[in-house]
Amino acid sequence: MNKKKLMSLLNRHEGVKLDYKLQLDLNCENGKKELAKDICAIANSRGGRGYLIIGVEDKTRRIIGIEKSSFTEEQIQQVVCSRCEPPIPISLEILRVEGKDIAVITIFQSNQKPYQIRDNGAFYVRRGSTTDTMRKQELITAFQENMNLNIELTPVVKSSIDDLDTTLVDKYFKNHGIEANDENRITLMENARIIYLDEEAKKYYVTLGGALVFSKMNYVYAPHNMVRIINKVNRSVDEVNIIQGDLLNILDKSEKIMSEVIPKNYPLFAVHEAVKNAVLYRDYTIMNKEIEVVIGYNSVKVISPGVLLKDTKDAGAYSHNYIKRNMWIYEKLITLDDSKRFTQSGRGFSRMKKAFKKNSKVIFVNSLKDNSFKVIYPGVNIVKEKFFTT
Repeated sequence: MNKKKLMSLLNRHEGVKLDYKLQLDLNCENGKKELAKDICAIANSRGGRGYLIIGVEDKTRRIIGIEKSSFTEEQIQQVVCSRCEPPIPISLEILRVEGKDIAVITIFQSNQKPYQIRDNGAFYVRRGSTTDTMRKQELITAFQENMNLNIELTPVVKSSIDDLDTTLVDKYFKNHGIEANDENRITLMENARIIYLDEEAKKYYVTLGGALVFSKMNYVYAPHNMVRIINKVNRSVDEVNIIQGDLLNILDKSEKIMSEVIPKNYPLFAVHEAVKNAVLYRDYTIMNKEIEVVIGYNSVKVISPGVLLKDTKDAGAYSHNYIKRNMWIYEKLITLDDSKRFTQSGRGFSRMKKAFKKNSKVIFVNSLKDNSFKVIYPGVNIVKEKFFTT
């Protein structure tokens, strides 16, 4: 945002797309709740981009200023991603006016409305300069206008079409019988929701799913998209391996490193199954956790951010039927994966258990406390004791 645009905003009174705050306190729970509520309300209101300006009195619009070090964009992004469903695309800029620093949070337009606060399930909207809960008809209209409420389709602010690997993009469309070229590629990507057009800025952003599947440098915008392999058994391989990139590349590299760490006669395919499921079904809105694989003598653990959600249609005590996340990503990976790793999706729990069924077992832990799903296998010592089946 340039200074001319900012001064134009400061000349306006508060409204459905503009809110002033004197200060922002992210060190307390109430401050985080209020921030999420305010951003949610602006995002749900009609009228394009919205702005939350911090360091300005709301009634007089007198510039008071803020301390630059009082909060960061990363902190604000974490509050929004953890408290709003789906995450709302925003950015933070610190600008100097009249010798004082003020913060401008831009709330971008998206096709993911209506947004909801996770803590209390409320949908908020702006009515003039105040925040209120959305009414029934407003919710109905919002859902009708935006039928696709997928996390993967959220635009990634500050991303660019140049971040995408066009080789992967073209391969995806070719596998669907469509030839992509310089003339039709943008239209194809927009229709497939790989990119999103911000009509106000006249600029394309990459969606979260588009970045995860088609960008080798998505770590710039989604640094939590990684697999961390912790090796406690093989000194010839690094103790910690960090794997980043597009999702298929992450899977390929993870399998390679695990094959170097884990003994050859250990049923490694069962661990690959858990890592594959983690990459596919993890909760990508949890920005402070990554997928972890901990390889030890007594256990091998695969830990994925986000609990699995039980499908209420199948309430059997021993059922492993869960609601699948990220189905947009799932379709893309099925189409792109030459190894056909996803063709047997849905029977992964059975394959994991069967690999160790003779004298050992695999433990599944759906932890609400940690907000994670863990698969715990017998450790690599099992090779010496020959407990595994072949």
